[in-house]
Amino acid sequence: MAVPTTELAATAPQPAPVSPGRRRRLRFAANPKAATGLVILGGFVLLAIIGPWIAPHDPSLRGTDLLQPPSAAHWFGTTHLGQDIFSQVLAGTRSVVVVGFVAGIVSTALSILVGVTSGYLSGAGGESLSALSNVFLVIPALPLIVIIASALPGTDNLTIALVIGLTSWAWGARVLRAQTLSLRRRDYVQAARATGESTWRIILFEIMPNLAAVIASGFISTVIFAVTSEITLAFIGVGDTSTWNWGTILFWAQSQQALAQGAWWWFVPAGLAIALLGTALSLVNFGIDELVSPRLRGNGGTTARTEDGHRVRMRVGFTPVLGSGRKDDPARRQRGSTAASVSERGADHARSRASRPAVRDDAVLEIRGLDVDYGLGDAAVHAVRDVHLTLRRGEVLGLAGESGSGKSTLAYGLTRLLPPPGVVAGGEVLYHPERGEPVDVLRMSPAQLRRFRWAETAIVFQGAMNSLNPVHKVSTQLMDVIKAHDPTSSRADRRDRARELLALVGIAEDRLDSYPHQLSGGMRQRVMIGMALALQPRVVIMDEPTTALDVVIQRQILRQLTELRERLGFSVLFITHDLSLLVEFSDRIAVMYGGRIVEQAASADLYRRALHPYSDGLLHSFPALRGPRRELTGIPGSPPDLRAMPTGCAFHPRCPRAFEPCAQRVPVLGMPRARQGEDRAGDDRAGNDRAGGDHAVACWLHPVQDTRF
Repeated sequence: MAVPTTELAATAPQPAPVSPGRRRRLRFAANPKAATGLVILGGFVLLAIIGPWIAPHDPSLRGTDLLQPPSAAHWFGTTHLGQDIFSQVLAGTRSVVVVGFVAGIVSTALSILVGVTSGYLSGAGGESLSALSNVFLVIPALPLIVIIASALPGTDNLTIALVIGLTSWAWGARVLRAQTLSLRRRDYVQAARATGESTWRIILFEIMPNLAAVIASGFISTVIFAVTSEITLAFIGVGDTSTWNWGTILFWAQSQQALAQGAWWWFVPAGLAIALLGTALSLVNFGIDELVSPRLRGNGGTTARTEDGHRVRMRVGFTPVLGSGRKDDPARRQRGSTAASVSERGADHARSRASRPAVRDDAVLEIRGLDVDYGLGDAAVHAVRDVHLTLRRGEVLGLAGESGSGKSTLAYGLTRLLPPPGVVAGGEVLYHPERGEPVDVLRMSPAQLRRFRWAETAIVFQGAMNSLNPVHKVSTQLMDVIKAHDPTSSRADRRDRARELLALVGIAEDRLDSYPHQLSGGMRQRVMIGMALALQPRVVIMDEPTTALDVVIQRQILRQLTELRERLGFSVLFITHDLSLLVEFSDRIAVMYGGRIVEQAASADLYRRALHPYSDGLLHSFPALRGPRRELTGIPGSPPDLRAMPTGCAFHPRCPRAFEPCAQRVPVLGMPRARQGEDRAGDDRAGNDRAGGDHAVACWLHPVQDTRF
């Protein structure tokens, strides 16, 4: 079969790969909070080093200018003994920085020793270390520090630092133990143990690198605690009051009633220094937290920039849409992480504009050319690309594919529920109400989205136990959904509606005031379905709702879902990796791979004659319960890495039938044309190139004649 081919666009030289550690360091340095905190902290460290040499006076030297306000001779003014306050602040900077960092090092070292060791080791040794940290946790740290520091004969800076470090490690050890308990069960740790690596080598080289950010955050927190503790000790007079630090300055200002005498300059410089150092350390800590938890980067409404200078606001619950949301937006055509991806996506967009499908009369939801990225610019990962789907009224549309194929990203993208750094890079999501004109979900304001969600489109999330709040009763959670969209309804009405919803999904009324942990897995999933139907939406998106349920419960829930759909008339977008479920319960199936739809057809048609090799591989990966036995064949290889997608068809590295065009160009989704010289009946019997009117495929083995999909 001759298929015309084209040469690939020339690609620019690829930069050398960046190691994950260096990428994290660069991301940390680029964080504005961390960068600001590091600059301020660096300034304090510099002053601690050179402060004694640049101080204009001896901080303890008495003078004749008593209690003078700031002047050219004394920048921060003088004390009641004529001592220069600026020189005292400089001298105190070294004391505070040394105590903070020494105490932080000592405390962090003990936290690592006790926390990581007790988390990794099992048996009496680990439990004893855990009990030791628990004992220290219940002892108030600051009173213990005051008692120990007062009892010691010498209370210089080093002694204070050691006392603080030796009494403040327990909380950090507790955190590290919890993290280590999780890490020690990871596959790579088990593999290292199986290869015969020693315990300490596993801890140092397998576990510790994964705890680096947590350890750094704990170190900064300990430094903050040590600084405030040292200043507190000096302020209450514990230690040598002739040794200068910021707490000593405040101690003498308070003892001489500086406020009463109007000598504001005596306490303001030290107070501002404390506040500025605390702010710097907190900013660094915030930067580390955002590095460890990417979700925190967008919680406050972070603003990022695309490559073309457009500002994008990242908000949890409201996935941003780049540009205008249309395929022909000029700003959108300029994006791409490499020359190859730019060429590929530009060709996709050109084909999409030329073959935009007509509006179907029975459509309730239309997805046109949807693109979803994680990140912006060079760091963007293209998770969903050029997806066209139509969900019709009253049907179940199944979406199948391996993990990582983009199924859940598509669902959350079309409802704009992707967490940062997810962004909708382009396309349209048209919702067709029963009355009125279609509306583009991607153009809705946050207020419109709040009204649209659950009232028109609801989602049943993966993992019912994680979706239900464990500390609230089922009735409370059902009533909260109703109250959010109908705040004027009475509590009695909301409770009656919650009772109706439970009855609708086959749960007895006496379970209304149960907590989620008191329900079985199947009952929790039914509660989630009832919650999704609370406002009678027209579209229900189900993201792998039967995960972790046994086969019998899966079938019960799906049969009940089918009955509810027939009774209430809503449409379902059913997402799962289990193609056998979709064949049985879906009207139509779309198969997704590498962020694209590679085939869609009626369920029975797809089961009888899958055209795409990937769909055929999925169908042959589970046994047939009826008919002759067949050999089960898996799909070799692994799904593609979205950060480095192969050229052409994403499936060609795993495809047993790949040939020259597959590695060069991305195939277009469309209706395949019949082979020349074959009649329709023969094509049905022997070939896979002809399908029913709604059978579409994106594969070079089947040239298309209609790209309306």
